[in-house]
This record gives sequence, structure tokens and C-alpha cells, in this order.
Amino acid sequence: MSGQCFRWRCISDDTYNIVAYGRSLDITQNGDLFTLSCDEREWENVWHHYFDLDTDYGHVEELIMTSGDEHLMESFNQGSGIRILNQELWEMIITFMISQNNNIKRITNSVEMLCTACGREIPGSARKAFPAPYEGRSEVFLDRSFGFGYRDQYLLKMFQAAAENYSQIEALKTMSYEDAMSSLMGYTGIGRKVANCICLFGLHHIDAFPVDTHVKQLLAKHYPEGFDFERYKGCAGIVQQYLFYYELTH
Repeated sequence: MSGQCFRWRCISDDTYNIVAYGRSLDITQNGDLFTLSCDEREWENVWHHYFDLDTDYGHVEELIMTSGDEHLMESFNQGSGIRILNQELWEMIITFMISQNNNIKRITNSVEMLCTACGREIPGSARKAFPAPYEGRSEVFLDRSFGFGYRDQYLLKMFQAAAENYSQIEALKTMSYEDAMSSLMGYTGIGRKVANCICLFGLHHIDAFPVDTHVKQLLAKHYPEGFDFERYKGCAGIVQQYLFYYELTH
């Protein structure tokens, strides 16, 4: 999912296991047919929203394909199936704090180790749910084998702060993009890039446009005179994902 989710696990050539919202889902693709290991009620209540199937991606496609931007059109053609997943806010805060100055393989491993050590059991699954703030054990963040590096103290403080007053985390859901950015950057260990990732992937502010090293490089390479943010106002984060995915795969 182009770096937006760290709990998808490939279990065969055509099947992934996904853990979210305290549930586990196997999804298998055969051509254009997808088979999911859940009943219709769970699909409607959880996974339909998770996969962001109510957002009008056709509008974004129209903006891109009428832009005359050859690089962006090619990026879209390569990654048109990407969706901005509706993930749990708390999970996004912690996973993107872990992600700083790290690679996807190491991030994924650290996140899975954290969940295994602290998360709740998921019925019918060998994997565990993402731990709630009060489930984070201090010794985990001091254990170098988890790969948190210099982020260990930031993570420990975030777990402790959220356990003491989770209402501050919940309040982010009612804030504007600008206010959420300001509030998030008030926490130790969250800078502009991580705050933008949390806004995009945890709060579904799809105008958020995270800029990491890859994105900075692609903007300098393909848009030396500046990217047309005004054209994609309100959906720039979706466009960013097409560009980011293309850059990673080419």
C-alpha cells in the first residue's frame, strides 16, 4: 500500500492477511475477483470503510488525466488502484512515529513486534491487535531488539500521555487539517512530515501532502518549477500516493 500501512502480510502469491480494528482479514485476488474471509455484516461495518470505497476517486482521475502532466498520468496508470485506507488514528500516530528515518521492512518488523508483545488476542488469528495506550509496557520501549532507536523515549511518552488522557487523541478527529497539524506537532517526536502522514492516513485529511526524502527528490526532479497544488486542492494526498508509488517502483 505504498508505505501507508505496516500490518499487511503476504501469505501467498495472491493472498494477504490484514489486521485492523481488532480483526483479521484474509483477502485473495484472482484476476478481478476478490475473496474475503469475513461475512457480509463485517464487510459492511468494517472493511468497506477501511478500503475507502465511498470516496470519489473518479474525480481525482479526471483531474489527473486532463492535466497534461505526463509524469503524473503515467504514475496514475501504474498505481490507479491505490486508496487512502481509513485506518485507526492511534495506530497511525505510533507507526509513523516509528517510521522516522527508517525503511519499510524495519518499520513493519518493529510494529509487528510491538503488537506481539503488547496487543490483545484476535479470535481465530495468530496475530495480535495494535496495542491500546494502556497496553504499552515501558520495558518494550527500552528493548533495543524492537528497533525503535532514538524514537524509544518519544514512543514511551506518547503511550503514557495517551493512557492518561486519551480524549486529547480523540479530539483530533473533530479538528480541521490545520488545527490537527498544529496539535500533533505539539507532541515530542512528531514533526511536519509525520504529522502530515497521520493527518492523511489516520484522519483522512486527503489534502495532506507528506514530504519525505523520496517525495522531495521526485518534486525536484519532475517539478523543478513547482507542483500544481492548487489544481489538486482537496485531494493532493491521493495524488501524492500515485507519485510516491511510482517513485518506489521505478
